[in-house]
Amino acid sequence: MKFREVQQVLDHARTQQSDEHWRAKYATRAGVEGTIHQAVAVTGMRRARYHGLDKTHLEHAFSAVALNLIRLDAWWNGHPLDRTRTRHLARLDLSLAA
Repeated sequence: MKFREVQQVLDHARTQQSDEHWRAKYATRAGVEGTIHQAVAVTGMRRARYHGLDKTHLEHAFSAVALNLIRLDAWWNGHPLDRTRTRHLARLDLSLAA
């Protein structure tokens, strides 16, 4: 692909991103990817601990219940689940202000 063709494809993709339908679809994808990330981070679902389909299915079911309980606890106590990132420069500024 030539540079001009790549640039045209990028420009087309960027114009699509301003559409409300694209944003709604991406919000759904972001939610699913957030759930997958939480499952991997909290329960270590990247690799199964057990051999066999029945044991692996049971492990996944327990992991889903654990995630639901974590989310319910956060919702009942009013704590957000997402961790906002702080840039290094902002963190340095906060440490100097204290």
